[in-house]
Amino acid sequence: MRQDSTDSRKALLVWGALAIVYVVWGSTYLAIMITIETIPPLLSGAVRFVTAALVLGVAVYLLKGRSAFRMTWKEAGGAALVGLLLLNGGNGMVAVAEQHISSGLAALLVASTPLWLVVFRILFRDRPRALTLVGVLIGFGGVAVLSLSGGSEVADGSGVVTILLASLSWAAGSFLASRIPMPANPFSASAVEMAAGGAGLAVTAAVMGERLDVATVSTRSWTALVYLILIGSLVGFTAYAWLLGNAPISLVSTYAYVNPVVAVVLGALVLSEPVTGSMVAAGVVIVVGVALVVSTERRRKPEPVPEPEPAPA
Repeated sequence: MRQDSTDSRKALLVWGALAIVYVVWGSTYLAIMITIETIPPLLSGAVRFVTAALVLGVAVYLLKGRSAFRMTWKEAGGAALVGLLLLNGGNGMVAVAEQHISSGLAALLVASTPLWLVVFRILFRDRPRALTLVGVLIGFGGVAVLSLSGGSEVADGSGVVTILLASLSWAAGSFLASRIPMPANPFSASAVEMAAGGAGLAVTAAVMGERLDVATVSTRSWTALVYLILIGSLVGFTAYAWLLGNAPISLVSTYAYVNPVVAVVLGALVLSEPVTGSMVAAGVVIVVGVALVVSTERRRKPEPVPEPEPAPA
């Protein structure tokens, strides 16, 4: 009886944590859209990730001590490189793209990231299964339709190109994360990644001429930015890290095709973003392709999902 009670409690915790990852990471696209209404996109990312890195770093230090941050220069450099690709190149370009396209369309296009990961594997002569390749072809078919049509919404072509580059950068960072020296403690690694990514975004913002006029920032944008820092980066990542050690990876990885659905629904409900028939159809094709890739690869070997923090928005 006691074992059944323990199993039931753990099952509830797993589904609770999974619900957090589904909703929180799906909601970050909406939060970014609201944040950049009055805060420059790259600067908002810099503030978000530098702050989150400090909070996470202090928490890890207090809970685990200095030993959690013992790493070689190669490991620290690896985490910094991954952080630049994931956050400066990935999240930063998502925020820039959302100046030109809806948050729902951005999320659907970002869902192509697992497909790019397969492309990188092929380039490095890691032959995927036939079903994986079928999933890639299906998924990229949906991406092509969305990219060419904009989901039949008024979409700037530059926004679509930027979001695809963001997905490519995110996939490159995820691919390298499992192939170069990285800190042993995943939370310490994440703190270094966010610090490097935030610093990179600050430099990029300065080069691009972004300036923050605090007087013009709305309460709505500040609230969204705080949400991204505390909920999107810290709560979402903590729930994800716990799931990796307590739930089947095949279940955890379902975030990859649930997040875009959540993002589209929230964008439509909160910001009244258009959801057209062609957008839904292309989105379904992408999700099906990604689901096929993820399910096939998880049956192939028990690799951890590349750290997404957060998915990548």
